[in-house]
Amino acid sequence: MAQVILDASNLATAMAHLAEIDADFARAIAEVGHPALREVPRGFNGLMRAIIGQQVSVHAARSIWLRLEEAVPSMAPAEFLALGDEQLRAVGLSGAKMRYGRSLATDIVEGRIDFAVLDTLDDETAIAMLCQAKGIGRWTAEIYLMFAHGRPDIMPGLDLGLVIAAQHLKNLRKRPDAKRLVKIAEQWRPWRSAAALLLWHYRRNMPDWSAREPKPKPATKKAGPLTKAKRK
Repeated sequence: MAQVILDASNLATAMAHLAEIDADFARAIAEVGHPALREVPRGFNGLMRAIIGQQVSVHAARSIWLRLEEAVPSMAPAEFLALGDEQLRAVGLSGAKMRYGRSLATDIVEGRIDFAVLDTLDDETAIAMLCQAKGIGRWTAEIYLMFAHGRPDIMPGLDLGLVIAAQHLKNLRKRPDAKRLVKIAEQWRPWRSAAALLLWHYRRNMPDWSAREPKPKPATKKAGPLTKAKRK
């Protein structure tokens, strides 16, 4: 039986399912509409984009990526490994990201990460395969599997945007940690990836909650006892 993937043809089905089983999602869809589907390239290309995007702005990541594409037009792992340190520094890669990129490229070339096999694995086994490479943590692996392979039932509990959105959507007193968010998301199976898309969409369209907070009144100076000079 073919594995179900989250694509444009069934995103609406996923949204209908979420709205039916969760009244808060139904309200969110009524308020902000359906999210757009996100897609990234498969393979070394998609994972290297994720590495480049770590701890830099979107603008900086795009600039580095465009320079890397010029240096490695095919984005083949072997071609990336052929570049020296100075060439990669000229692209804009830090020392750490050079090491991460080479680790990833080597794991692919030597077969420890096999994208043909990846689609046959369950989510946890696929995440474990990807996390063999330095610089690929659980969050990066989850995001890659969601957007590059269309895995339909992943909830990246470590994502701050999802945590914030879930707190407000569910009217939680405290911001949930990753473990609690994943527990809350159990009810959203088998479309947790779609639920994540909706939460990100809701987060981007959330009102400015701070604007609703009453502004503190300016402190008034209490009148103290009269000084001897004033009493005179």
